[in-house]
Amino acid sequence: MRITKRRALAALALPAAAAIALAGCGAGGGAQSSGDDKYEKLTLGMTADLTGGWDIVDQPPYQSWGIEAVYQTLVRCLPGGELTADAAESWEISDDNKSFTAHLREGAEYSDGTPVDAESVKASYEVVKETASDRYGDITFDIPDDQTITITWPEPQPLMNVRVCSPYLASTAFLESDDRDTQPVGSGPYTYDIDASTQGSIYSLVKNPDYWNADAYPYKTLELRVLADETASLNALKTGQIDGTIISSGVYDEAEKSGLDIKGVQSGMLMVHLTDRLGEVIPALGDVRVRQAMNMIIDKQAVVDQLWDGHATPIWQPFQLNGQAILDIDDPYPYDEKKAKELMAEAGFEDGFTITVPTMEGQAWTVILPYLTQQFAKLNITVEQKALSGPDAISELLSGDYPVPVWTVGGQTSVEDISVHVLDTGFWNVLHQPNETISKLWDEIVNGDEETQIRAQKEINQYVIDNAWFVPILSPYNYYAYNGDKVTIDEVTDPNGGHPKLIDFQ
Repeated sequence: MRITKRRALAALALPAAAAIALAGCGAGGGAQSSGDDKYEKLTLGMTADLTGGWDIVDQPPYQSWGIEAVYQTLVRCLPGGELTADAAESWEISDDNKSFTAHLREGAEYSDGTPVDAESVKASYEVVKETASDRYGDITFDIPDDQTITITWPEPQPLMNVRVCSPYLASTAFLESDDRDTQPVGSGPYTYDIDASTQGSIYSLVKNPDYWNADAYPYKTLELRVLADETASLNALKTGQIDGTIISSGVYDEAEKSGLDIKGVQSGMLMVHLTDRLGEVIPALGDVRVRQAMNMIIDKQAVVDQLWDGHATPIWQPFQLNGQAILDIDDPYPYDEKKAKELMAEAGFEDGFTITVPTMEGQAWTVILPYLTQQFAKLNITVEQKALSGPDAISELLSGDYPVPVWTVGGQTSVEDISVHVLDTGFWNVLHQPNETISKLWDEIVNGDEETQIRAQKEINQYVIDNAWFVPILSPYNYYAYNGDKVTIDEVTDPNGGHPKLIDFQ
């Protein structure tokens, strides 16, 4: 089964040498402009290349400006879970929270001239249904007319808003084609200019004046430049070759001293995911004492201070800091090397074992890998790295071949966190091992009143902490640096708190 991974994943990156070469080019790309020319072109740096080309599946929200440009969704999610219009100008959610009825705006067309109608929405969701069966596998459709579609799930959906704002919409003909990677056919605020683009390097897009909300996207052209090397990316921003880029905490001070504007949002959880809790692949992980030892060998505060320069918060719960599942507790597994070794010995695994951690270019979290390698080695746990790349990298990452992934994850709510990395159907629970306790508590979340739902979330949190399903390390601040003389970013509307959305650039 091929699963779509739409939450908190990053795209793949261009090799650093290519990025440096690009950054060395002149500023002729036109990022520098003023006065009446301000809105001629918006040029954004990307620390990672597109994943999966222009296909509507396998499109993570991280650095997804190109995908946001060419495709619409039925509705858009805003921070806090609120929905706002896109392809649907109005909508209703059924009282039983099983059905979503969308009323599409009249006259909208895809870039191939075909209408944005109910059948094309169904076709788009059918693609998602095939590739993300954990969230869409059992949905059904009712189409009373060309502009109305009702999507129904067999069970109540506590994450209905997330479900309907995630899938992108594309023309039926495009979805039926063999190659959906090269030339996108969407109905968004921009269209892709393939002749002016170079795969893996520069992506050029032209404003679509027929988009219903075209005024919200003021730039006539959008250019995305892949600059995987952070030094090259920051230099390109300082010299006017690009208008904005993601930066890490390691270059925050340099960016600030250079007079750049910076937006910062704290979001996500950097964790080691110990998904083989039954020890089916790595027998040692079936013992809770081993999982507890792996928690206690990590000095979270030292990681925050030394590797994130203080731009993060230590965490010991696998949920977003403002979520309803959060418990008022001290760290249950404080840093204690002696105790960690004792637990390994008690479990009979003092000789250790080997884990393989998948990696991708362009990921800020990889700075922690040398530290994890060093600390786990004290427990005789060997860390091997596996570099993933290409259009199937995300599918390979979450395939189950790597039971101990390290990644920064996090949804909009604790309920989404549970669905993504705690439930056995969650795509970050890569081995999908069932657990009766979690299943019963999830049923209470789905069917219970608000008080019951909150209690069940907290009980799930306590259960996974007691059983050390994760090694939570820190919640990072995400930073976006930009040229404030050229670009205005009043707010960041990304519900995942990753970076400004395309609509935020004004």
